[in-house]
Amino acid sequence: MAAVVRRSGNLFLKYSNYVRHCVVSSRSMASKAQVGFIGLGNMGNPMAKNLIKNGYPIIASDIFPESCKEIQDLGAQIMDSAAEVAERADRVITMLPSSPNVIEVYTGPNGILKKVKKGSLLIDSSTIDPAVSKEMAKAAEKIGATFMDAPVSGGVGAARAGNLTFMVGGLEGEFNAAKELLSCMGNNVVYCGEVGTGQAAKLCNNMLLAIAMIGTAETMNLGIRLGLDPKLLTKIVNMSSGRCWSSDTYNPVPGVMDGVPSANDYQGGFAASLMAKDLGLVQSTATNTKTPALLGSLSHQIYRMMCARGYAQKDFSSVFQFLREEENI
Repeated sequence: MAAVVRRSGNLFLKYSNYVRHCVVSSRSMASKAQVGFIGLGNMGNPMAKNLIKNGYPIIASDIFPESCKEIQDLGAQIMDSAAEVAERADRVITMLPSSPNVIEVYTGPNGILKKVKKGSLLIDSSTIDPAVSKEMAKAAEKIGATFMDAPVSGGVGAARAGNLTFMVGGLEGEFNAAKELLSCMGNNVVYCGEVGTGQAAKLCNNMLLAIAMIGTAETMNLGIRLGLDPKLLTKIVNMSSGRCWSSDTYNPVPGVMDGVPSANDYQGGFAASLMAKDLGLVQSTATNTKTPALLGSLSHQIYRMMCARGYAQKDFSSVFQFLREEENI
């Protein structure tokens, strides 16, 4: 009798694996089927373009119609609402500014979940509260869809070049289906665990990024005031133990590097307002988990102050300019 039960259990396991394989295989077979993309801002626009370059027909929507023109010219179909996108595509990617935007786009009156098809894969690349990702996953599951969080790192330059890093949270069995799409927009696609862990990884990274950028800006400002040439100081830091991404790839001092926001009056890139938003999420999660985040808290205060002083739409590396102008800080 026990042998029969074991045999039955093995057959059920094999059947479950077979069904799972069939689902993944059917997605792979339809790999060039239409992909929905909602949110065509500084990041979403180049991400959608890279999907088109890789042969994926795109159905897109954005709250600002003018944001759709470039990808429409490349052959994308433009819809008036997120619901219309979800009705026509069984794989949808969203790239939105904040948690409220994600909630509205997914659960609002014209949201994705109003028309999404059963079995659809929903990938959110926004940076939001991990708790909101979990809420969206539960809402999607109730109607037979799968939600995964996949925030990105790398900024606008990496989005254009197609070498973003994606931090993915969700069902492990769906990771390969998500990776197929995300690999067209990034060269690092990392599975982090259950829904929300992608957001957790992104928030940890951005807290460190903010701290490092402020530290780099303060260091460069001090060196300049001590009479050091900023290019020379950068060279020394980058061959020493103080080296970091903010010093060797995204230097905040104008004239030190080409092709970065500091070389273009801090236009483009990752807005200080978005960094302040992310650091606010960090503070919320740190409070909820009773985690000391002293430098994270100070960084949040600095970026909030920058936004209040007219730096909200400038790249977050403009903290260097802010420190130079704020003599009494």
